[in-house]
Amino acid sequence: MRQLGQLEAAVMQTLWDWDRPASVREVVEHLQSTRDIAYTTVMTVLDNLHGKDLVRRHKEGRAYLYTATLSREAHTASLLGQVLSTSTNRGGALLHFVGQLSDEELAQVRAALAALED
Repeated sequence: MRQLGQLEAAVMQTLWDWDRPASVREVVEHLQSTRDIAYTTVMTVLDNLHGKDLVRRHKEGRAYLYTATLSREAHTASLLGQVLSTSTNRGGALLHFVGQLSDEELAQVRAALAALED
């Protein structure tokens, strides 16, 4: 899984935020509040995201409704795993990453590890 392009990320953010099936028209109307974008552009992006298995779609009437296949957190974890897999020293890379975390983020990591152990 590769990192999303700017428009792909905006479309995925919309789907993640809404957490419900959405039509191309709904996504276009939402995105048009912050940028000038064509219906066909969003339709193409959603079709591409479907081809990458990042969204699923089902037909309702004449339109497709799209939902994200992964949560935002699962997608982020997949990207982190992909980045870590490029290192010859995964533990060392993790150590450097954790060393950059704030105290609050470290507490979240500890809580997540404790939850995994339970």
